[in-house]
Amino acid sequence: MIKKIAFFLASVAPGVFLIGYNIGTGSITTMATAGAGYGMALIWPLVLSCLFTYFLIISFGEYTMVTGNTILYSYRKHFGNAVALFILASLLISEWVSSMGVMGIVVQVVQEWSRPLTKSGNGFNPIIMALLFGGIIYYIFWQGRHRFFEKILTLFVSIMGLSFLLTMFMVKPDPAEILQGLVPRIVRGENSFLIMAGMVGTTMGGILYVVRSILVQEKGWTIKDMKIEKRDAKVSVIFMFVLSAAIMIAAAGTMYTRGLKVENAIDMVNLMEPLAGRFATSLFVTGIVSAGLSSLFPIVLLAPWLFADYNHKPRNLKSKSSRLLVLFGVLIGLVVPIFGGRPVMVMILSQALTILATPVIIFFLMLLINKKEIMGEHRPGLLKNMLTGLILAFTILMAYAGVVGIKELF
Repeated sequence: MIKKIAFFLASVAPGVFLIGYNIGTGSITTMATAGAGYGMALIWPLVLSCLFTYFLIISFGEYTMVTGNTILYSYRKHFGNAVALFILASLLISEWVSSMGVMGIVVQVVQEWSRPLTKSGNGFNPIIMALLFGGIIYYIFWQGRHRFFEKILTLFVSIMGLSFLLTMFMVKPDPAEILQGLVPRIVRGENSFLIMAGMVGTTMGGILYVVRSILVQEKGWTIKDMKIEKRDAKVSVIFMFVLSAAIMIAAAGTMYTRGLKVENAIDMVNLMEPLAGRFATSLFVTGIVSAGLSSLFPIVLLAPWLFADYNHKPRNLKSKSSRLLVLFGVLIGLVVPIFGGRPVMVMILSQALTILATPVIIFFLMLLINKKEIMGEHRPGLLKNMLTGLILAFTILMAYAGVVGIKELF
């Protein structure tokens, strides 16, 4: 039995990695803001984006299983440096900016939660907490072993998932409101377009599919492993949806009904505690910290992975360049704790910006997988191409919503 469980966990490790990366503080702030501002009315974009993500995870993974090549390198090989460099630059910039917001939210939430535990009432020092969390991330990276990374992420994801699910059940969601939110409709309100684009961006961000390609190659999966790949993708997407919905439900059940809004990271602590109690708030904070660490870890790994992917070179995380890139990613995360700021809207904005690059990544995949000399008998049929086209149209629509939301914000 233990061997079977270990085998199953090993087979879904790429999915766990995507969960750890996907459900971070960006997801938490976006889903909490959506729940607090609109109840469960915006759950339908989450459902659609999770279904589309499942399909795209399989598509990008299948390409790598058939060809043996990763996506970014393939874009450079078949479409030139300009396309590959545009995607590389957009992904790196968005991830490094995201790391600022992630660390900022984590230390602000911990500081606010810890105020009753300190004599001064100021809570734990944010700079010390940021250095501590950054040190933990860099120490884990320094181990330089992929299996060790997977075990740490599995731990973070497990703690995060348990915390959010327990919080959700303590809030006691209204099933009727959830069902009503499944009906697609345009919700008008303050920052509604930006929030909607952010929800889709955090679930369907193009970086997910680039990383998926890398993870599939890392596992050494071939087309014979299609069954395992589909199971892994299914586990990943189900957990993404359940955890994202749990966050939205917790915010809707405590804040929306009382007209309270999430405008700052500490609002998620201040507003929940008098409504749900100290224990529920502590669970939520535990989930935020675990989510922050589980997303920061993949974020700092992305730079050396993406450069190796672009250059079609082995991923050597112990090289000097890799360690410097990761150190830079960790140091970037100290910006908000040291210099201050309000990272919640920055995180939502970054998630909305992420969706802008996603249509480009999907469009070029469509071109690749329809080349007979590349995919051979594994080229998609009419139905699969139509579904990919529908998803592309959806991401373009959400990108437009993001542009409108950004325009309204400024």
